[in-house]
Amino acid sequence: MIDIVYFAWLRERIGLPRERIETDATTVGALVEELRGREERYALAFSDLSAIRVALDQELSDFDAPIATVREIAFFPPMTGG
Repeated sequence: MIDIVYFAWLRERIGLPRERIETDATTVGALVEELRGREERYALAFSDLSAIRVALDQELSDFDAPIATVREIAFFPPMTGG
């Protein structure tokens, strides 16, 4: 089981702050494809991966990263400085 956390507009589009799922995906990208296939709201949320960042167990990562030992995956828009 992997905990998935959604932030900002991703949370709004999907309608959940977090969820726990079982997956056969081996990378973040494969997980995103699996999520996109679930429902239209996921497809919309993940339609432009260039506008999304990912953290695995609270460390920034990329969509090619393996997720076999990951406990939490967070998806969020890029942060801007102030």
